[in-house]
Amino acid sequence: MSRVQSLTLAMAGVALLAPSAPPATAPQPRPEPAARRTAPAPAATASAEARAEPAVRRTAPGPAATASAEARAEPPARRTAPVSAADLLAKVRTCAPVSRGRYREDHGAKATVPVCGTRDAVFWKADMDIDCDGRPGLRCNARTDPYFSSSTAFAQSDGRPLSSEETPYVVVPAPSAVWNHRSHGVRGGSVVAVVYRDRVRYGVVGDTGPADIIGEASYAMAESLGIDPDPHSGGTPSGVTYIVFKDSRVTPIEDHQAAVTAGERLARRFVDADE
Repeated sequence: MSRVQSLTLAMAGVALLAPSAPPATAPQPRPEPAARRTAPAPAATASAEARAEPAVRRTAPGPAATASAEARAEPPARRTAPVSAADLLAKVRTCAPVSRGRYREDHGAKATVPVCGTRDAVFWKADMDIDCDGRPGLRCNARTDPYFSSSTAFAQSDGRPLSSEETPYVVVPAPSAVWNHRSHGVRGGSVVAVVYRDRVRYGVVGDTGPADIIGEASYAMAESLGIDPDPHSGGTPSGVTYIVFKDSRVTPIEDHQAAVTAGERLARRFVDADE
């Protein structure tokens, strides 16, 4: 074999034994997930946050919207101020008599007090004597009141007499030719507003008294108004206004909170009504 052939064969053997040449381009690593691969640009981040943030956080309501929302959310009882003594007295400034005559404030006194009426209520202005009748207690009993009676014209839901010490109530005259309270939507449990000076207190019609006398309320009603409730020496000689709302009724009659709730509502309607 010639030298040239030997060299050619040797180079061919080297070529067969050498490893294959690497590819022109090295393989790239597997793509990283988008969330990890690239941090979002500031503008994109702000946009994503704006979309994810709830609307209530995204936009602050203006003053008008806030006031409107508060007005809708606030209960009506909080939006309306309580009826004042002046409000009620203004509505009963004039008297259209519904009684056929006048009542005495005390035995032997001159009859000077008419019962007046409006579309929604009857009322009178008189003194306040203390009615301590009903269920006996520490302050109202036969020892403290020489005229004590253990009964009341209208009874509690359990059949027992009312308690003058516990239930704020007023007394209406027994029916007579002068006035029959039943003919004017007044009965046991009717809602009343009693005004004395700058105070308004609510209660019920709870008892009847002499047919010719007017101006009497329970121990509890007098006490709530700041009037001396002693059945022997208490009461006040003048300045009390009694307003009874027609065709109203508290059931059970002894539920004072129900009387207050109904009284506030009826007083507001009475004051706001156009006669």
